[in-house]
Amino acid sequence: MTGTTTFTNARIVCPKGGEREGSLTIAGDVISGETGKGETIDLGGKLLAPGIVDMSVFAIDKAAFAFGGIVRVGLMPDQSPVLDDPGLVQRVAQMGKPDLWVHPIAAATRGLEGVDIAEMAINAAAGAKAVATGRCWIADSGVMRKVLAYARECGLTVIAHAEDGGLANGAVATEGETATRLGLPAAPAIAESIAVARDIALAEDTGARLHFRQVTTEAGFDLVRRAKARGVAVTCGISPTHLLLSDIAVSDFRTFARLSPPLRSESDRQAALAALADGTIDVLTSNHDPRGPEEKRLPFADSLPGAAGAETLLALGLGLVRDDYVTLERLFALLARNPARILGLDSGTLEPGKPADLIVIDRDKPWRIDTGAMAAQAGNTPFDGLPVQGRVLQVMKGGVTHYRAAR
Repeated sequence: MTGTTTFTNARIVCPKGGEREGSLTIAGDVISGETGKGETIDLGGKLLAPGIVDMSVFAIDKAAFAFGGIVRVGLMPDQSPVLDDPGLVQRVAQMGKPDLWVHPIAAATRGLEGVDIAEMAINAAAGAKAVATGRCWIADSGVMRKVLAYARECGLTVIAHAEDGGLANGAVATEGETATRLGLPAAPAIAESIAVARDIALAEDTGARLHFRQVTTEAGFDLVRRAKARGVAVTCGISPTHLLLSDIAVSDFRTFARLSPPLRSESDRQAALAALADGTIDVLTSNHDPRGPEEKRLPFADSLPGAAGAETLLALGLGLVRDDYVTLERLFALLARNPARILGLDSGTLEPGKPADLIVIDRDKPWRIDTGAMAAQAGNTPFDGLPVQGRVLQVMKGGVTHYRAAR
């Protein structure tokens, strides 16, 4: 594609360039620094932002990603079969074309079993953008140290699950009044901080880059905050569920609130909001993990964890802006620039020369989250019925429009 398109009368938000009113031109598949003579689109004051980079999803769900303004996804290795082989990694990297960029995240150990290190260098050459422990914690500290050291040599970030398996094994909730009253198998919140402390110590020792897929407790945030202050190359993410919901949401045994890690106490939720505001949290992710009725219409302890988060990620994030927890510029750092940087992608901003991955948003458009009307493979969300604002009107990947909302 060699033509140009200029968006005019736009409210432009860039995680690096800030917010401004004006125009933006794309030439072919990149953002241009000059105004072109091709097509002109008047956005009428609508928001123009970088396409979302959702760096930890568990399923490829194109319709849900398009609805949510997600242009790039980091696919976690917890697939069938596990992404621990270069052939599988290569195949996954092609899955989204032409609508979506899929960036495979390879398994840190073979079969995600936490024993033998996977072939990181070969998987990286095949297209893996990071390595991960998946939904599990590597219990053997010697193995985890080798994973971190090997990943450092390969130039890869290690994405870790932050729960001590010895404490969290078999648990479906966080210890506290709610779990006790409901009689649910529960693990103490320190299962997270123990895992975070150990992995930070190993990352500091090896000089590796470490990203915690989700940190959700006050003690965990304190550890990450202090490690950053010491210069450790550690980052962390969180999903809107753990920012907006506490363990009270499971009081009716509703399995849509069965998550991994489990929902935490209200004090931990408040600590998460504080960590978001002070910059401790680097990434806002959907952790998109849709589960069908055969996995959710079960007793709470027997159901599988996970939620469909892709379609609600942006709207819930815009709610955090309206509630003054983050600025609009910071929101798109959390949604686009920071995850792109962690995965080593040259995207996530609206700078000239960057890929033309853009979304047009009506940030004030009201709608109601409805599990029965979601585009995802399964509509299990704990936010069912919640009124929100902010709808994606158009998604452009590499300069080509792949989604327009129905008028």
